[in-house]
Amino acid sequence: MSSNPLISVIIPAYNAAAYLDAALASVAAQTHRPLEIIVVDDGSTDATAKVAQTFPEAQYAYQTHAGISAALNHGIALATGAFFSFLDADDLWIANKLTRQLEYFARDATLDMVFGHIQQFQVDDATHTLALAPPSEGYFKGTLLIPRAAFFRVGLFDTQWQIGDFIDWYLRARALRLKSAMLPEVLMQRRIHTQNMGIREREQRGAYLRILKRALEKRQPNDPIR
Repeated sequence: MSSNPLISVIIPAYNAAAYLDAALASVAAQTHRPLEIIVVDDGSTDATAKVAQTFPEAQYAYQTHAGISAALNHGIALATGAFFSFLDADDLWIANKLTRQLEYFARDATLDMVFGHIQQFQVDDATHTLALAPPSEGYFKGTLLIPRAAFFRVGLFDTQWQIGDFIDWYLRARALRLKSAMLPEVLMQRRIHTQNMGIREREQRGAYLRILKRALEKRQPNDPIR
């Protein structure tokens, strides 16, 4: 592994103008360089494009609204990095996220993916940041760092899912026995607000059950489920 690999950071964004600036700033503040930052605008009708284009280091791509999985796949098609990482447009990274994860890859050449803990937060009317829960293990796309080759062993995100995109992908990765590590520290802050995807797409929540059902149907007797 190169000691200073290019990391492609893919940010899907749909009507994310209120939060995208902070998300991009948290990527720009990363201690690791070089970075390739790709914002995929999934047909936004607000000022998402304007916000994205204020960051000259970010590559902006637009698509007709097709959902988060399609936006992620669009970004992957544009990505040239040796590693992939993902960030939702309303979340934030800790500044040393990528540096710490690369340290783990350097220690263990058998690793396929590295995660970290997440901290949920909310900003109140006075702009005070409120921690909503203790940090927890983040088996979540926003904490993932993965080599390009390992990602493509699993394949692209399944565009049939409007939510649950990463749950489906992660279950496929587990079925293929990709080896992962979980860093003990917080690497990502997850913003809780009324427009979170899981809240906005309430009618799609049955997708979680369908994803799990499909994974269980394909599971071999000795496969891990976590």
